[in-house]
Amino acid sequence: MKLLTLTLLRVALLALAAFGAPFRIAAAPDGTVLVPIFNGKDLTGWSTADIKKVPVPNTTWRVQDGVIVGENDEKLTGNDLWTEKSYGDFVLEFDYRTEGVDVDSGVDIREPSFQLQIGMSRSLKRDMTCSWLTDGAGDTSRYPMAGRAIGWEKYFKAGDWNTLRIEAHGDTFTCWINGNQVSHYSSARYPGPGRIGLQFHDGLKMKLWFRNIRLAEL
Repeated sequence: MKLLTLTLLRVALLALAAFGAPFRIAAAPDGTVLVPIFNGKDLTGWSTADIKKVPVPNTTWRVQDGVIVGENDEKLTGNDLWTEKSYGDFVLEFDYRTEGVDVDSGVDIREPSFQLQIGMSRSLKRDMTCSWLTDGAGDTSRYPMAGRAIGWEKYFKAGDWNTLRIEAHGDTFTCWINGNQVSHYSSARYPGPGRIGLQFHDGLKMKLWFRNIRLAEL
């Protein structure tokens, strides 16, 4: 076990050096080694080109002071920023904060893609942060009751940085906010590895910041 742990650390260090990231490798409380997938300098390894859509110029995402900043344009067209690599089973952690009255954002994972919601659901007209947003197949709502976050408001820091942890393991998906588990959802409908997407919706004026984006493949 000790040898395996050292091997994993060496692999993580080599990956970090190759990526050129200025951040240290982080270890989660359970010992999972998390490696930065954002280098803090530019959008190397990320793209605004959706594999399902015609690629578009990057007019809404930038790196500023070591942070990814996403801001809707004047036409409020919305946009997504995708990892160029696809991931299947993983642990993802990042810090985020938002600006706007009705923020509607999220993190897309797997294939077919589904999402962890950040902010308002315009269909439900309520904040569904940390809840799982599906394609609605087999459910009465795109937000199945089993995947809705419980008690996240107690841990959320309005107007400040919040840390999200997402774990995708087989057909089970779990979310923590600021170290507290608030949603746990199982579905076999999303089995394929997919790119991870940071999103903000069209039609709303909003600004988002993401930093310390780090991941461990399981």
